[in-house]
Amino acid sequence: MNRPIQRASLAVIAIIVLLLGNATYVQVFKADSLRNDSRNARVLFDEYSRQRGMIVAADGTILARSVPSGNRFKYQREYPTNPNAFAPVTGFYSLRYGSDRGVEAAEAPFLSGSDDRLFTQRFVDMFSGRDPRGGNVVTTVDPKLQIAAFNALRQGQCSGPCRGAVVALEPSSGKILAMVSTPSYDPNSLATQDSQAAETSWNELTREGVPARLTNRAIAELYPPGSTFKVVTAATGLKSGLKSSTRLTAERTFQLPDSTSVLPNNNNVTCPGAEGGTVTLAQAFEASCNTAFAELVTKKLPGDEFAEFSSTAMKFGVGEDPTGIPMRVAKSTIGDLNGDPAALAQASIGERDVRLTVLQNAVNAATVANGGVRMQPYVIDKLQTADLRTVSTTSPSEVNRPLSAEEAETLTDMMIRSERSAQQGQSGVASKTGTTDPNRSGSAYAWYIAFAPSANARIAVAVMVENGNQGAQSYGGLIAAPIGRAVLNAYTGGN
Repeated sequence: MNRPIQRASLAVIAIIVLLLGNATYVQVFKADSLRNDSRNARVLFDEYSRQRGMIVAADGTILARSVPSGNRFKYQREYPTNPNAFAPVTGFYSLRYGSDRGVEAAEAPFLSGSDDRLFTQRFVDMFSGRDPRGGNVVTTVDPKLQIAAFNALRQGQCSGPCRGAVVALEPSSGKILAMVSTPSYDPNSLATQDSQAAETSWNELTREGVPARLTNRAIAELYPPGSTFKVVTAATGLKSGLKSSTRLTAERTFQLPDSTSVLPNNNNVTCPGAEGGTVTLAQAFEASCNTAFAELVTKKLPGDEFAEFSSTAMKFGVGEDPTGIPMRVAKSTIGDLNGDPAALAQASIGERDVRLTVLQNAVNAATVANGGVRMQPYVIDKLQTADLRTVSTTSPSEVNRPLSAEEAETLTDMMIRSERSAQQGQSGVASKTGTTDPNRSGSAYAWYIAFAPSANARIAVAVMVENGNQGAQSYGGLIAAPIGRAVLNAYTGGN
């Protein structure tokens, strides 16, 4: 064999080896990811020929199901129960746009029937001549509470349609009882088999210049928490040995260390109830005095104040990589303090670079309510076969203990005083409000976190509103608190 032929043969062999290697990689190593890719139209065509599993609420209310369509594709996905209210939980399943949100995305293999845990069901269906069926997903969501939270948020005091979110948790277990985001959308408009109608809906939902409706503001967006973060700052002080009776400055302004700037109290006033120029930590928390909390973290903490503050925030879950619920959750953060005491002072009141999801702020409240024990939040209660045989159940999981029971009780008492002093505050509720500097819409982010009853709490809630109708004066106690109290009352029977 002459040299040119030998070289050509080696080149052909090399190409064949590369092709075989690529085929092996695609068919073996990438098979699952390609099969579950929402852009894989072939998989969608296959899945629309089978009955996708149901998504149901905690009481069995059907939130999503597949029904015979009589069209080219055998089954049509539909969302029969108040779809706009439940969209942040269910997400959507679309022939044209796939599924990349909510339970539809998080449990896609199980709902479609391709999950290995459904092998026995697939085997039985095949030999019995039944069409392939997906498994059912039972959520932790209380449908009455979800609708109550959706209506309370949608009817809030907002400039235009309310933009915001509500999350309600069961403190003792971490169950997500409600997860609402507004403005919302109707998943049925994307699930339709009319491709043109689905495209029209998608274009309208994603049109520039209008508030994002497909975004789940409860878990996908990060917001400055304002004074609600004083719950974590107060916890830092209590963990370091300070008491609710510890005296702190009541001055109307606080000189930021190593800076020419000052940090003011709200309305630039002296903290109420001052004696000798100071107030107790409990008084500072009740009146939400910024200067007192700035002094707490920069001058009162023993040891390394940066480590103390960061460590406590991390124990509450701020800064952790979220494990999912199982939906994707944005990572909350206190930002990079860089050893800057001015940044630490600003972070102590939930400003500077502190950013939380609404879910994380609900976890903060639930942790205090649960005696200082942080539970892993979750929205999937159990997975079932189409014949309602339970395949797996989510058990409540303790993450850690950011606070001792005594410290949690002290912080609870402070939150009770905060609620009592608030406008239209309710007995039996522990809370903290928060108001940030104006955002791009000119309104403050208005916050309210709370739990009830204040002893043996059954529910913890976090509310965030982006566009209160009072502009920069859209205080948390004015805009977010009425929504939060409505949610608490809908669950506990209060009024």
